[in-house]
Amino acid sequence: MSGGARLENANPVIFQRSGERLLTASEEDEDVHDPIDDREIFDILSINDPEHPLSLEELNVVEQIRVKVDDAGNTVGVEFTPTIPHCSMATLIGLSIKVKLLRSLPDRFKVRLCVGFFFTRDAHLVNKQLADKERVAAALENSSLLEVVNQCLSTRTI
Repeated sequence: MSGGARLENANPVIFQRSGERLLTASEEDEDVHDPIDDREIFDILSINDPEHPLSLEELNVVEQIRVKVDDAGNTVGVEFTPTIPHCSMATLIGLSIKVKLLRSLPDRFKVRLCVGFFFTRDAHLVNKQLADKERVAAALENSSLLEVVNQCLSTRTI
């Protein structure tokens, strides 16, 4: 967020990041089929918050326990919870998660997102927008919006 605009959640609670995942021998061997699991998806979701210099994990917006993968069924589900009940950034956060997964996963996967129970501001509308392929595609055609999404997905250096 720029231009001195007021933050909706100026003092968010910061959570400790989970440790690095240890790779098994089968994960390092390219010849062995390694199904995608919840932790692998969670690791992909290293995304910056649009308002704070923190990751969605550090803000507890995404948690590994809210990631569900069915590798055989080709589905990935992620429930995310904005830091405040009436977060105006919920759709942008969801769009960033969706774009990151679509860019990172094989095409065979269907990605489903939903806003967690804590979020009350028109959760059904946000969920509907994120589930609609045409709306997501239209949002990504907006160069300003795509620039903000790409900033959320970029690796920050300190």
